[in-house]
Amino acid sequence: MRLFSLILKNVGRNPLRSILTALGTMVLVFVVTMVWSVLWLLDLVTAEKKENLKGIITERWSVPSRMPFSYAGTLAEGAAHQPGDVRPTDAMTWQFYPGTLDQKNLTRESIVFAIACEPDKLATMMDGLESLSPKEAAVLRQGIERLKANRRGIILGYNHLANINRMIGDVRDTNVERLIGKRFKLYGIGGYKDLDLEFDIEGVFPAGRYDNLGAFNRDYFINALDQYPQTHSGRKHLMADRNLNLVWLKVPDVQAFNRVSAQIEGAPFYRDPAVKCETASSGLAAMLEPLRDLIWGFRFLVAPACFVTLSLVIANGISISVRERRPELAVMKVLGFRPMQILSLVLGESLLLGAAAGLASAGLTYAVINWYFGGLRFPIGFFDRFFIPAAALGWGTAIGAAAALVGSFFPAWAARNVKPAEVFSKVA
Repeated sequence: MRLFSLILKNVGRNPLRSILTALGTMVLVFVVTMVWSVLWLLDLVTAEKKENLKGIITERWSVPSRMPFSYAGTLAEGAAHQPGDVRPTDAMTWQFYPGTLDQKNLTRESIVFAIACEPDKLATMMDGLESLSPKEAAVLRQGIERLKANRRGIILGYNHLANINRMIGDVRDTNVERLIGKRFKLYGIGGYKDLDLEFDIEGVFPAGRYDNLGAFNRDYFINALDQYPQTHSGRKHLMADRNLNLVWLKVPDVQAFNRVSAQIEGAPFYRDPAVKCETASSGLAAMLEPLRDLIWGFRFLVAPACFVTLSLVIANGISISVRERRPELAVMKVLGFRPMQILSLVLGESLLLGAAAGLASAGLTYAVINWYFGGLRFPIGFFDRFFIPAAALGWGTAIGAAAALVGSFFPAWAARNVKPAEVFSKVA
């Protein structure tokens, strides 16, 4: 306790230096926390799971995947057609529909990327939507119920709502949720050119992963494709026979996934086109492959560089403090302080300062990014917004403490080896 009391007093003896060192620590911990938060989510979605796995079924030899919708029913059953075959515990189909709000002026803001799906599956099959807070889950459930009741309904991410608000709403009104219930029209683009759909906004996705996504009732989409020939001289739409893009499956464990995968890839009724089945983590990792170098740079260059810089900042501050206190350290040795006590005293000062600054920085980052800004806007692949996880409070404290120990070790060792005779001879 006496040593701890000395540590507290020494930290406060030069407030300006302590504050500057703490601020430098906070800035660098902030940068590392932001980088690690992005990497944390990417690692989370690409990590292989042992239980409650999700599989993705896509066309084997073509990108983007385009399968006939007739595949949907049997794929959702895992191609189980014989006694003893394994069936998934849940399944969900995705049919991509890209559209634009402005047919004449195609911009990034006017494009809405939506998926046609079964409304009930949004709450059970979409990653991150099965573990919402009670309030967020209630809002999503209300949107899903309205989507089931209204075939023209759509649930949108915040980015799409904001863009629609600027185009059809009052630009002064920043509360995009007030668009619920309003109708807008999308003009099909890409493969869905000439397939224009009208939607009623029935809900909003929780802020975060699905800011750039829309989801609507697949019955409306299939019906629109079926009715297309009636307004186009009997000619079917180009995508009428190839509009199923993905099928998601949920299985209890790896063994079940392997059996379902073998059933699907060995089934005789998926030949034109052939399909493949892979784990969701493998599929997402493949989608992020073009960003591999960027992610590698964040992980092995940016974060370590910040840690080294942080250690040097702390080392500089502690070195100055030790040089100024050499006479004091010499007196302490004369009074009976052992070398290890001197070492512990200097390391303790640095550790206290680094850990406290790291915790403060992580806490402020968590509050400001999550609560004030509503997430970190940093588009990577299909992710648009990242949130700081609660684990960042531990990261910040650990980063600050570790950098403090590394940066202060040599100054502390120098303080340990102070020789009273040399110090007093110079003073004399």
